[in-house]
Amino acid sequence: MKEPRCLSRPLQYYCTAGKGMEQFLATEVVCKLSASDVNHVTGKVFFTTCADVKEVTGLKSAERLFLLLKRLPPLAEKGNAAQLIQEQIIGEHQAWTDALSLWQSLRKALEGHDLDPVGRGQSRKRKREWGESEREGPVFEGPGQVKCHVPDMETEKEAAPRVGLPLVDETPEEHGVPGCQPKAVTFRVCCRTSGAVSRRFNFQDLGRMIGVAISKQLGWRTDLKEPDLEVNVHLSDDHSVLGLPLLRLPLASRSYIKTAGLRCTVAWAMASLADIKPGSCVLDPMCGMGTILLEAAKEYQNSFFLGMDIDGSQLEKARENVQFAELNQRIELLQSSVTAIPVPSCSVDAVICDIPFGRKFGCKADMAASLPVIVKEMERVLCVGGVLVLLLSPPLSALLRRSCQRAAAAAAVSQPGEPPSQPSPGRTGGTTSSHATPVFPSLEPLGVHRVSLGTTDALIHKFRKVSVPREGS
Repeated sequence: MKEPRCLSRPLQYYCTAGKGMEQFLATEVVCKLSASDVNHVTGKVFFTTCADVKEVTGLKSAERLFLLLKRLPPLAEKGNAAQLIQEQIIGEHQAWTDALSLWQSLRKALEGHDLDPVGRGQSRKRKREWGESEREGPVFEGPGQVKCHVPDMETEKEAAPRVGLPLVDETPEEHGVPGCQPKAVTFRVCCRTSGAVSRRFNFQDLGRMIGVAISKQLGWRTDLKEPDLEVNVHLSDDHSVLGLPLLRLPLASRSYIKTAGLRCTVAWAMASLADIKPGSCVLDPMCGMGTILLEAAKEYQNSFFLGMDIDGSQLEKARENVQFAELNQRIELLQSSVTAIPVPSCSVDAVICDIPFGRKFGCKADMAASLPVIVKEMERVLCVGGVLVLLLSPPLSALLRRSCQRAAAAAAVSQPGEPPSQPSPGRTGGTTSSHATPVFPSLEPLGVHRVSLGTTDALIHKFRKVSVPREGS
């Protein structure tokens, strides 16, 4: 019997990520997996790691995980399309055989995770996550059937796992079936094109040609409904990427969350910005269903978390989520208004909050008018040196930035010998009154990150509290 393939050597992966999440993911793979050769493009992060594949599946800022099969230059502009596919995309037979064997070994290592790469019976609804022009193909009937589609990242239904497939170079006896021939590998192609490539080449024809070329060269058999594996191909103006998905569900599908509110990857990113340390007290004063609290509590297991919301129905769902995740001992929930947080001043180490947009869940308050009061109250309860992380809609973010600019301008024109009407530049982050009085003068802005929430974008603002505001300010 052959020696099992060693999985401790460096392996090349890539993960898809929501728009704006690429840098978070790149940082995460370095910190958690000691990854090398880390680089990213829009919607994807490539990396090499010796970490166990189960550790790789623990990434929190990624959407889907792939074993990297090939990363090649863009498809040439000139030449016969079928020939280009054969020469540039398919290439050598041995590379595919080795990739299949490695993929199967990784799948065996993941056995018991109930993760299937293809997802039989899944919903085919397609969601656009990367903000680029994409095209995808339908099911093709007839010889050389190929399916060109992208499985849904969020609405895939569960299907029975299919792991531990025979390696293509093993004998039948090694699987306890004397006298039987190993079954042929079945596959389907998931093909996407973006940018100018989608205008130069017919994506349906490309998908069909890739599938036919794989069948002819490798002897694999197409199966649209229950294939052994899926070959993902993305052809763009920057590169041609081929990968084999390792998991049935996206990494963003959290097994510990019963009812999701905010996108989990974004909630995790917000928690990662909060500089949470062991023993920290972390507050979400508008917690909704508690997604931010759950992501933070799972990642930082030696801290305490407090969630509040004025909406009793949302708070009840948060309680269900906390109980489902078995985090009752570290997450406390209570009903309260964000404008009157029932905790002492300077008593929490971090405040993380998704300010409601009024898009997914209704919001009776005028957030533009309420934002100064809300942030001032968050500033009050935050200890000096603590971090405030806010998720804002683009209009609210613009309001915040304009306020910062007005505050800096007011400070610059203050009369000599008089107390400045605004804090110095870099020490403000809030709206101003008609008298240019700073709303939250002790908050120092530390950065802004634009992220996608699917149908809309949002901006994550980070602040640090650098002083205790004077009474009456």
